[in-house]
Amino acid sequence: MPELPEVETMRRGLLAVVGRRIVRAELPPCPRKPIAIAPSFSELATSVDGQTIAAIGRLGKRVLIELDNLAVIVIEPRMTGLVLLAQPPTTEHLRLRFVIDDPEHRELMFWDRRGLGTVTLLSADQIEQTLRRRLGPDALAITTEELRANFRHSRRSIKPALLDQKYVAGIGNLYAAEILFLARVDPRVRCDRVSLAQWSRIHAAIGEVLGDAIVHEGSTLSDGTYRNTLNNAGGYQNYHRVYDRAGETCGRCGETAIRRIVQVGRSTFFCPSCQRRR
Repeated sequence: MPELPEVETMRRGLLAVVGRRIVRAELPPCPRKPIAIAPSFSELATSVDGQTIAAIGRLGKRVLIELDNLAVIVIEPRMTGLVLLAQPPTTEHLRLRFVIDDPEHRELMFWDRRGLGTVTLLSADQIEQTLRRRLGPDALAITTEELRANFRHSRRSIKPALLDQKYVAGIGNLYAAEILFLARVDPRVRCDRVSLAQWSRIHAAIGEVLGDAIVHEGSTLSDGTYRNTLNNAGGYQNYHRVYDRAGETCGRCGETAIRRIVQVGRSTFFCPSCQRRR
């Protein structure tokens, strides 16, 4: 589930350990499916042991832990991954641990209930050659013109299209629904039929929705999985306008029930009145 706001919240939480040294990497006992670590854990451990955390970055939905030897630990949380400085929700889903020389935060941990997340050690050059080339502009940095140019010829419906990280990085299922509601755009409309005015509204809504979600440290849904680096829940779920509110009366028009449909295997929530097709 972690999308841009949740991963950006992780990034900001990890700023507390910038300048601290990684004493060692550990692979804790885990009875669950192992996560993908590349290169092997032993190679990763050898490369990071004794290195200082120089900076914390974010690339789309990935956290970048930049070391002083120019290596970068890339953590992709995917569905249920968390990057933590506090005790994890459970010990059995703890996948990787970095012991650090910080008296307040002694461990930097990757926890993942479903085991779909990945940890990869890359050089700065590899980041540019492998990751950045596969991703579109960051959702917080993309311009209206870039947004329209990237999608204007696509025949896909706008909502599933916004999830394509090759064209805009960071937006996932939850926030795409919220963005289109705020922009008053039907999630089923084809990209090549979205007007210039609608693209402008979508662009503005991206900034507003993602910005507000970051302020509230992301969304912790009913399953309770997502937590910030200190193992606290996010707060933006209390401000969702349509996501997971099927059957509830729309808060904008006050008349129509929020509807749920399925697009490309994912739930989409919208207001049929406020997001009426042209």
